[in-house]
Amino acid sequence: MPKSTKVISECQRQQLESVSYSSRYALGLFYEAGTKIDVPWAGQYITSNPCIRFISIDNKKRNIVSSEIGPSLAIQTTVPFGVTHLEHGIEEVQELIFQQLENILPGLPQPVATKCQKWRHSQVTNAAANSPGQMTLHLKPLLVCGGDGFTHSNFDGCVASALCVLEALKNHI
Repeated sequence: MPKSTKVISECQRQQLESVSYSSRYALGLFYEAGTKIDVPWAGQYITSNPCIRFISIDNKKRNIVSSEIGPSLAIQTTVPFGVTHLEHGIEEVQELIFQQLENILPGLPQPVATKCQKWRHSQVTNAAANSPGQMTLHLKPLLVCGGDGFTHSNFDGCVASALCVLEALKNHI
């Protein structure tokens, strides 16, 4: 029987297992062409609601005016709401989000379609220790991991990780 080889060390495994993420839901609302969502913003960060953290109106955000395509809204929940309702049914969660959305944007028209998505791994709450930007797991063959789990959870963290992965690849080619 061939000798079993470990791809990663015990220390690397522990570092990877220490990474943790927040959870949340996203709800997409899709409207008929010609529907007006009458608010003066394209995106709104909400601080006063226990359920909803962010609302984006896609056509306004992208500065698109179309008589053929209706607007869409993307609603993201707060982390505490996501954690509390993580194992609840999608229909139940969607209804709770709708109820809270009515408080924020009363009188919204009925969407023609909806999509509620559980986002189990949303943002890094605890990145891998001692691996700024990347972790080289194996040299032959080269195996490099990257992403916000190795930096911090925002666009800058993702870019920083990508640059670190690039440097690791350059150093081993």
